[in-house]
Amino acid sequence: MIKSMLAACAVVLLSACTSQYPNQQVTGKQFPSISGESLEKNVVTIPSDFKADKTLILIGYKQDSQFDIDRWLIGLDMAGITLPTYELPTIAGMAPRMFSKFIDSGMRKGIPKELWGGVITIYNDGEAVQKFTGNQSPNNSRVVLVDSSGKILYFYDRGFSVDALNKLKARIE
Repeated sequence: MIKSMLAACAVVLLSACTSQYPNQQVTGKQFPSISGESLEKNVVTIPSDFKADKTLILIGYKQDSQFDIDRWLIGLDMAGITLPTYELPTIAGMAPRMFSKFIDSGMRKGIPKELWGGVITIYNDGEAVQKFTGNQSPNNSRVVLVDSSGKILYFYDRGFSVDALNKLKARIE
């Protein structure tokens, strides 16, 4: 009973409105310096901790973003694209920060342990990321390809499409 009440309160708090920011075109810009914690509990500073020539970041603003992220991950695999790829559940607001351990624990239960290092939750900088990319159509993931200096080489935020995947592939090659 108490667990159910706590879960209901968490859902209400986590579904509270956040600020709306218009979608932005950020290709060519520098990705902002942010930090988060992987599901392995390692603190990661983005983009400076990404050392590869190119790194793909899949940003989700809502739990429903996972569907779009999964389509991107399947598409990348089917297209034979292999590069460091990170999922960034990016959650703005005070309430999610208060429940971050509960949220991360729930994610750990649904994600195989060997993938935990590639999932980095962003709480403190969540609002900054949403403002940078825009958060209209929050179910769509934000697909961001950065170089080793953090410069954005490719950005897409309209939901998975084969055409967008092919354009990303061309930019990677």
